[in-house]
Amino acid sequence: MEERLQEILGEVRRAGGRVVALTGAGISAESGIPTFRGAEGYWVVGSRNYMPQEMATHAMFQRRPDEVWRWYLYRFGVCHLAQPNAGHRALVALDRALGDRFHLVTQNIDGLHLRAGATPQRTSCIHGEAAWVRCADGCGAGRLPLPDLGPRDARTPFSAEDRRALTCPGCGGWLRPHVLWFDECYDEENYRMDTALRAAGRADLLLVVGTSGATNLPMQIGELAWRRGIALVDVNPEENPFSELCARAPRGFFARGAACARLPEIVAALTGAP
Repeated sequence: MEERLQEILGEVRRAGGRVVALTGAGISAESGIPTFRGAEGYWVVGSRNYMPQEMATHAMFQRRPDEVWRWYLYRFGVCHLAQPNAGHRALVALDRALGDRFHLVTQNIDGLHLRAGATPQRTSCIHGEAAWVRCADGCGAGRLPLPDLGPRDARTPFSAEDRRALTCPGCGGWLRPHVLWFDECYDEENYRMDTALRAAGRADLLLVVGTSGATNLPMQIGELAWRRGIALVDVNPEENPFSELCARAPRGFFARGAACARLPEIVAALTGAP
């Protein structure tokens, strides 16, 4: 490990500091989940090719709920088959070592952090979770488990059975994926926005892993950490807005590389593990 990185992590460990880990699609890509904005995100409806930014919207759900669900059921199936990797497991080890001095903020809806053993109370899924659904009309029915509708591929049609399974038991309307759409806003009730910002406001280290900084709340968290002058470490194979923040931070470091390769050594340095 680079000497400067060892120095930063050692200072946080010796001070008994609080750590917030902010993760994005890069950590899950190492488990075989395609990144949201990659070519795999596109979807054909009739003769038109839709981009993810068009499919993952409340407006599209209002127009074509069946096609939005067909796209999500395919994507959710990919998530279900994927397994947590060494990066996920390293962050679980950090969670267990630090206890309430640790908080995980993830942009990923795939549930791999929780399946790896992350503590739910210390995990903020700021873009939602594939494992849950809720009423599209907000009737108050509450959050429900995603029904098991069997294996899917990109050609699986949306059926009458699917429609019955995705009917809200409270009002008879549509259930929707419990995910944040591009034309919606972060909130505390569904996406734990305030919890994530409070954790970042108390942290002594922000550890960023595999995110490109393309969405608003993660960049708010990064800029908050930079303004507070806390330690800031970015793990990513490519330069990105967070690596730029690291370059400007007094205690910042860009740990270039993949999560599976870099996180185990970073976590060992933060916990004092051999």
